[in-house]
Amino acid sequence: MKKMSVPTEANPADRRSEWFVPKFGPAGFRSFVGLLFLPYTGMVLSFSVIGSMLAESVHWDRVLAIVLIYFLGLGIAAHALDALGSKGIKPWGTVFTKVQLWLLAVIALVLAYAIGIYYIVRYAPLLLSMALLEGFFVFAYNLEWFQGRFHTDGWFAFSWGLLPVLSGYIMQTNSISAGALALAVSMALFSLVEITASRPYKDLKRCLHTLRDEEKALMIRYEAILKSVSLGVILLGGGLLIWRVVG
Repeated sequence: MKKMSVPTEANPADRRSEWFVPKFGPAGFRSFVGLLFLPYTGMVLSFSVIGSMLAESVHWDRVLAIVLIYFLGLGIAAHALDALGSKGIKPWGTVFTKVQLWLLAVIALVLAYAIGIYYIVRYAPLLLSMALLEGFFVFAYNLEWFQGRFHTDGWFAFSWGLLPVLSGYIMQTNSISAGALALAVSMALFSLVEITASRPYKDLKRCLHTLRDEEKALMIRYEAILKSVSLGVILLGGGLLIWRVVG
């Protein structure tokens, strides 16, 4: 049985030092939690909650369902595919084998679409349009299909910012409103800020040991932006959720 390889601190693909990776536990556990990119996954889950909270009447089972769908579809499947599809340095090096990553992606997507199909058939047929779009982007963006044409900041903001808000609203109402669309665009702009700061941050992080002082300061500023945006969006989603529960 092949032993799972673990990156070393000298390896530029080693991301176990990232701020969102736990500092405790075995290397495999830390890498798996890191693979989920929880602050950014939390943003997308919050987007779906924000969209759900716009509905006049909230069906709480559907809130849970859409959050679970995005956790499976983005948190697990999309990030596993991203680790497979990166053309440059793999996000987690060789910590995970291709078979392990494909299994994670396929199982998570099957579960996500099983939940989605149930709600599409029973309550929200319009959600099918979101399911088809997200299904396209989960492969086209992360596996960099079409020469990476869809692996851009703009499409990232559209697929993981705008669409989750609309999906949350559609799950509740089986409709789209001007207000939901406007809020979806605003959340897409937050996603754009996140991905725009994330790319140079990652480049600097990979060269941490060779950075000059001013480059280290720039990396710290990018990290502060990422922490602020992700936490701010998560708190917004949580605040709206509490507001609808408490009244």
